[in-house]
Amino acid sequence: MSLKARLSALKKQRGYYSGKQKQHTLKTQVVVNQANGQIICTAFGKGRVHDFRLFQLQPLPLLPEPLCLADKGDQGLAQVHTNSVTPTKKPRKAKLDQSERQHNRLLARLRIVVEPVNRRLKIFRILAERDRNRRRRFSLRFNLIAAILNFELGSLS
Repeated sequence: MSLKARLSALKKQRGYYSGKQKQHTLKTQVVVNQANGQIICTAFGKGRVHDFRLFQLQPLPLLPEPLCLADKGDQGLAQVHTNSVTPTKKPRKAKLDQSERQHNRLLARLRIVVEPVNRRLKIFRILAERDRNRRRRFSLRFNLIAAILNFELGSLS
């Protein structure tokens, strides 16, 4: 392999390298229906992209009426989606007061609906382990698994 081809391959890989996890990764965002736990829509990006940046790059079809519950990584979501709630971040060298802590706890109780969905996705090993398939087809595979889970959830009720 020539030096030019090798440098080109390294440049392509750089966008997928996550310094936090020290490996090449893909990022997935999942929007879940609060009432029944069904996966509404998904967004995909390179592993190096921040969560909120991925949200900005691939806008999910969110209606303005429903309440959007997000985590601390999506702090700027209030400017994009007016009816959104994010936890209060602790100020540097200070503590949250009691009302802010209660707000964060209540929000965590509402957001817990997403965790069983993550568990069901990890059963298929697409999120739990290293995906050794082609990156180009990852979104197709993930959406098919999400459709299977939604179908299974619909047949149970």
